[in-house]
Amino acid sequence: MDLGLTDRVYVLTGASNGLGFATAEQLVAEGARVVLAARDPGRVAAAVERLGGPAYATGLAATLGDPDTAQRLVDAAHEHYGRLDGALISVGGPPVGSADQVTDEQWRESFETVFLGTIRALRTVAGALSDGGAIGLVLSSSVRVPIPHLGISNGLRPGMAAVAKEMSDSYGPRGVRFVSLLPGRIMTDRNRQLFAASGDPERARLDAESAIPIGRLGDPAEFGRIAAFVLSPAASYLTGITIPVDGGALRGI
Repeated sequence: MDLGLTDRVYVLTGASNGLGFATAEQLVAEGARVVLAARDPGRVAAAVERLGGPAYATGLAATLGDPDTAQRLVDAAHEHYGRLDGALISVGGPPVGSADQVTDEQWRESFETVFLGTIRALRTVAGALSDGGAIGLVLSSSVRVPIPHLGISNGLRPGMAAVAKEMSDSYGPRGVRFVSLLPGRIMTDRNRQLFAASGDPERARLDAESAIPIGRLGDPAEFGRIAAFVLSPAASYLTGITIPVDGGALRGI
């Protein structure tokens, strides 16, 4: 199936590695062009090089906590590739700790970056899109089921999914779509961190796999293929929904 991604242009945040980079790889493989953002300049430059260089990708060292980042990404897409067709908005996971353990300052900082930074990016990018545009929001299975020791994620991410749903109503008449993606246990740096925090990473990994019907952790490329489809014109009738990418771990229908 042709996804219709040839020469389309997408911005991706948190995309120097992990799920964002895996999605960028799939988009470029299907003929799209990408603008990446991540905190570390060296990792951004390396990611751009891995994607084939400036003909296929460009990058900015930036975070969504900076109020200017979203507009800089929109401007970079037009400057380098002459158009913008959508975005994959992702931020790093907030601090580990149960809701009663994390500090007020951790809550405030996470709200500014994880929540407000994401909403600002959604608003800015959506305002720059026309008919056929699409925004994917990388959230977590904590949107549906709280995850132990991730109190901030449990608190903030369901609200972000609700905002995306509301924006899908507002922008639907303009032909702009919003889809929230809920990755489960996929072998990224974030999950390695969570396994390490358990004190017995191998036991934690085996326990996680035992709760997944498919029987294994996901590969970032598996997420990337789903995200690329969701952003593509081939998914033109999908909007306002949450899609688990978790090997069947969530038990709701």
